Amino acid sequence: MKPADRPGIRTVTDAKALSAMANPFRSRMMDALKVDGPSTASALATRTGQAVGSASHHLKVLHEAGLVEEAPELAKDRRERWWRLVDAGTRWSRADFADDTAAVTAAYAAEALGLQRQFERTQEWNANASSAPEWDAAAFATQNWMRLSPDELTDVANEIVDVLLRWSSRPVPDDGVERESVYVFARGFPAQP
Repeated sequence: MKPADRPGIRTVTDAKALSAMANPFRSRMMDALKVDGPSTASALATRTGQAVGSASHHLKVLHEAGLVEEAPELAKDRRERWWRLVDAGTRWSRADFADDTAAVTAAYAAEALGLQRQFERTQEWNANASSAPEWDAAAFATQNWMRLSPDELTDVANEIVDVLLRWSSRPVPDDGVERESVYVFARGFPAQP
């Protein structure tokens, strides 16, 4: 089973959605919706450091791309608009877009943005880790060299995705323990030392 076959994981198949995700503010807004749950444009603007009008525009683009949807049941009145992610996660493969140059370009842009954000988050953590010793002791980084076939790499990816989905979708216990949002990422691809 490919990671795409997981419940709640959307396989992106169009350039519009990829282009929408390739914008730094929209990507941060999707992350905020994943971490914080449904939100208003105003709250997302504050969370991502942009003007409310800009946040509204980015939400419209994400909505048109099918990545976010309105959550009208959360509104206190007719003027208030709440938004939520349509899916818990997304994935795509450039191979699925071989005949669509715009989609391949958008896929590269979305991947480049994701990689840049992973790198920046890692740098920020490394620069500030000593200010949170309990988290510094728990944080981890790992890398491994393996000899795998493409099918075996798919199996490794499935196992990693299963673990991450299990932990990210579990009900958070109401046990009085303080929890923070935690960012975990993994990549696997052919390379040489």
